[in-house]
Amino acid sequence: MRIGRGLDRVVWDGPRVMVEAGAPLPRLAKEAAQRGFSGLEFAGGIPGTVGGALVMNAGAHNGCMAYVVRRVLAVGAAGDLVELDGEEMEFTYRSSRLQREQGLVAVQAELVLAPGDPEEVRAKMRAYLERRRRTQPLGTKNAGSIFKNPPGDFAGRLLELAGCKGMAVGDAVVSPLHANFIINRGAATAADVRRLIDRMRSRVQQEFGVELELEVGLLGFA
Repeated sequence: MRIGRGLDRVVWDGPRVMVEAGAPLPRLAKEAAQRGFSGLEFAGGIPGTVGGALVMNAGAHNGCMAYVVRRVLAVGAAGDLVELDGEEMEFTYRSSRLQREQGLVAVQAELVLAPGDPEEVRAKMRAYLERRRRTQPLGTKNAGSIFKNPPGDFAGRLLELAGCKGMAVGDAVVSPLHANFIINRGAATAADVRRLIDRMRSRVQQEFGVELELEVGLLGFA
């Protein structure tokens, strides 16, 4: 299911914001910075919608959605409205109740941010964005981080040490800039990406005995 235009309204009430699930997350973060509200600086460079960010508890730079969500309005599999507070969302690292409970779709969220100095908030966001530009293959066709970070370590570090940078299957290639990204250099298929994911995971398992867990979701694969 894709939620976008038509369900992307944003209503501000001081540091409290009601936002529909189709609103782009970077746009919301930019608006918060302009208004001088802190808490979404981490989200400035994360592509996707607020709804997607809720599903996976999107985060970066020691921030995540779990820290700012007060409540979520969702639609259940039977079409019933379900209201969940932050605790009921069961946020964990890159996951939430929305990911684990089939048929539950977020349509709106209430976020509570913290007042801050607008220039300081914007400066922090710019610093995060610049770091992302230096370390990640922005501007390429990619699906973001492929694997979750294992406890106490980083997936990208393990993948790089295992020699995964530059590995390719067809036109699916492990980014030479960041080993936890797969880029499409032309005509990569989903099957190419899946085979490359399996090779990356196998290489890290063989080298370090660590079983990497996917951060991206797979559709149409057993």
